Amino acid sequence: MRQRPYSEYREYPEEEMIRRALEIHQELSRRRTVRHFSDRPVPREIIEQCLLAASSAPSGANRQPWHFVVVTDPATRKELRAAAETGEREFYGGRAPREWLEALEPLGTDAHKPFLEDASCLIAIFAQTYSLAGEQNRAKNYYVTESVGIATGMLIAALHHCGLATLTHTPSPMSFLKTMLGRPPNERPFLLLVVGYPAEGCQVPDIDRKPLEQIATFVEDESAHRHVDARSSSGEKRA
Repeated sequence: MRQRPYSEYREYPEEEMIRRALEIHQELSRRRTVRHFSDRPVPREIIEQCLLAASSAPSGANRQPWHFVVVTDPATRKELRAAAETGEREFYGGRAPREWLEALEPLGTDAHKPFLEDASCLIAIFAQTYSLAGEQNRAKNYYVTESVGIATGMLIAALHHCGLATLTHTPSPMSFLKTMLGRPPNERPFLLLVVGYPAEGCQVPDIDRKPLEQIATFVEDESAHRHVDARSSSGEKRA
């Protein structure tokens, strides 16, 4: 593959890097999943720019195996809600394992999905298992789930950065999305992203995020720590 200089890279002083890390942590910590949306329209340009940001995600062999279907038509949203709730009633009515329902209970979810109709924008995200290069030529895509998952995370972050709320909805089953939205054979539904403005008086579950020590492990160079400790000790003696 042809190479070129990485001219887009920007390096910052360490103090600036730390400030930016704190800012992004604080901003994303404010993100919450919303289940109560207003019907206020979302400007198309915002959605377009966030999709372009998401499409900059890394992907296996640079296949970019994703497709986003943006649904703002009220009639289509109503039809999607009806189809989703049909499957959800079966899920909550006996198909879901008891432990799964117990895990969902604190969140207050059930088979009713009014947000699919209330929110002014739905983004159906599809994963492409293979690429189509003409009617006869197929090119296998690699690490499809990982690639689409990364792009979806970047999309959620971009929408939050713009001041929009989201909800990741994974109806069970999701095959109706492919049929109703007319997607080709090489695509499978990944999830349905609900996008919009929170309804007035919107409330969210009072939950906590795990602390750093529960989500991360650092395997570090002990010699570097000893060097830093030695410098700190000598500084203290001089003082």
